[in-house]
Formats: sequence, C-alpha cells, structure tokens
Amino acid sequence: MIKVVRGNPTPEELAAALAVVRARAAAGATAAPSAPVRSEWAAPARLAGARRTPRPGPRAWRTAYWPS
Repeated sequence: MIKVVRGNPTPEELAAALAVVRARAAAGATAAPSAPVRSEWAAPARLAGARRTPRPGPRAWRTAYWPS
C-alpha cells in the first residue's frame, strides 16, 4: 500500500510514481543473485607461489629482497 503523506498529486503523477515502484519491485524479484565478493585473504597474489622467486645469476640478490 502506498500513502501520499504530503502534497496533492494528480492522478497522472500518482500513476507514474506507482509504475516506477512496481517496475523496481519486479526487477528486484527477477534479478539473478550476483556472485559473492571474494575476500582479499583469498586473493591469488597473497599465495606464496605467486611472487617472483629469485633465479640463480649475478643479480639474484636484487630479487631476493626487493619486491617487484
């Protein structure tokens, strides 16, 4: 039930407002549920294997300490 609290809308204005409310309600009822948001704790970048590991060579000491 919709109740007009303030003002005096015309029948056309009331019909337009009701059409918008009904369309929004219908769209919300038929919308597919979105995928759940993944936590940052589950991000692949946090995995140990995702980091660049030092390779043997003359500059291996640089990649051993400094993040890329």
